[in-house]
Amino acid sequence: MRFDAVGLFVTDVTKSSAFYRDVIGMKTDWDGKEPNAELKADGFRLIMYGRDDFEKMTSYKFGYPNGTNGTMELAYEVESFAAVDREYERVVGLGAVPIMPPTTEPWGQRTSYVADPDGNLIEIGSFKE
Repeated sequence: MRFDAVGLFVTDVTKSSAFYRDVIGMKTDWDGKEPNAELKADGFRLIMYGRDDFEKMTSYKFGYPNGTNGTMELAYEVESFAAVDREYERVVGLGAVPIMPPTTEPWGQRTSYVADPDGNLIEIGSFKE
C-alpha cells in the first residue's frame, strides 16, 4: 500500500475548504457541487467530507469531537524560525484560532499551533533557525 491522503470530517465543507484555501494556502478546484472537497499542497492531498454526507454514504453513525480537539494535527513546515512567527501571525489574522504562540522547543524546533473552524489542530513549525 502507498499512503495517499488524509480525510478530514468537517461540519461545513464550504467553510472548511475556504479556510484551508484562503488561510492555509492549499490549492483546490472544488466547484462546491460535489459533496467532498479535495485540496492539495506540495504533493499532499487533504480530502474534506461533510460529516452528515459521510454517515449517509457509509450507513454508519460516527462520534465526532466537539470544539478544539487533540484527535490529530496537520503539520506544516516553513523555511525558518522567523517564518513560523510570520505565518502564525498571518493565519491568526485571517481567522485561525490561536492555540499556542511560536515557541522554541528544547528539541530545536520552533513551533506554534492554531485550530481550524472545526477545532482541528494545525502545527506551523521549522527546525531551521
